[in-house]
Amino acid sequence: MQVDNKVLELPKKFLEALWSPFVGREEEAKVITLALLSKEHVVLIGEPGTAKSALARRAAELLNAKFFMYLLTKYTEPAELFGALDINALKQGVYKRITKDRLPESEIAFLDEIFNANSAILNALLSLLNERVIYDGYNIIKVPLRTLISASNRVPDEPELEALYDRLLLRHYAKPVGEEMWKNLIESAWELEFTTKWKVESPLMTIEDLDKIYSYLTEVDLSPVKSKLLKLYAMLEEKGIHLSDRRKGKVLKIISAHALLNGRLKATEEDLIVLKYIAPKEIDDFEKVSALLSEELKTPIKYMRELNEIYNNIKEAGKYVDAASESDPRLIDLIRSLKATRDRVIALGKESGDEKVEEFSKEVSAEIDKLLEKVGRKLGIYT
Repeated sequence: MQVDNKVLELPKKFLEALWSPFVGREEEAKVITLALLSKEHVVLIGEPGTAKSALARRAAELLNAKFFMYLLTKYTEPAELFGALDINALKQGVYKRITKDRLPESEIAFLDEIFNANSAILNALLSLLNERVIYDGYNIIKVPLRTLISASNRVPDEPELEALYDRLLLRHYAKPVGEEMWKNLIESAWELEFTTKWKVESPLMTIEDLDKIYSYLTEVDLSPVKSKLLKLYAMLEEKGIHLSDRRKGKVLKIISAHALLNGRLKATEEDLIVLKYIAPKEIDDFEKVSALLSEELKTPIKYMRELNEIYNNIKEAGKYVDAASESDPRLIDLIRSLKATRDRVIALGKESGDEKVEEFSKEVSAEIDKLLEKVGRKLGIYT
């Protein structure tokens, strides 16, 4: 298949445009973008006021997609979501609904407090999510829904909600932003409320573009990550984090979407990070899965963490050299250690394949060279 590189550039631009107005919401925007690229559904779990509905609405605006939004309660009637019965048609003996501006006509939908769905709505949602159809009486309504973005302030524990929760392939725990972001938060909120800075003047891409990108999922080379993925499944199971067969089977789809989001047609270990959106079930699982992945995957974050640790050790070693005497025999050992560390730093930069990691590895390497010169001067030798 011939891949259109211009179309392949759109997901990253879309992601940036989606999160830019919202402080600290990059992860929420990313999980929504992955859902749109893969035709899957997402649930954002967290307290009210964490930009969940605002992100969903903005995603629809950036795509110029038909959008439907509703807050569910246990008293919500099917007609509120799927449209009222057409009385005139009923008089003619025809059973049908008036679906204009309702969920059956939407391309992107946002359902708040989705786990409040009663049994009548729950049954309809299951077929909607899985088959893109609504079974309504004797009618089968085909729907154009691409992605359902849902929200809840809790993880469901009722057995009757397990099937719905499992069909929401992508999950993310949306926490309030930290204190260090409060200043940016109030400024951003002001801009959204009183300026047109973030107004969407024209769509960034279309549903047709998304369909084309979806067709590219099968073009991604997944062979480099399959064995590692199976290993991670086993590790998660050992930690008591169980994925249903449905979720295990769909992970490769999201890995492909993540690779495309990063402009690649070949998957790398970095793409396995999507497991943090798929594996968690309970709230505590989100942190457990993230911790496991950060240890096991060769991601830019892991490389940066090791480089930061080396950088801090170099600074501490510099203090030691300043205080050491010229006859301190440990300075000779330090030279050998610093040279080995420099080789490790250079290797980390090259191995990462990430521009920012490579740049930082050069900075750390330069600090090591400075320290080697300092040791050499103290010993009266050249390094």
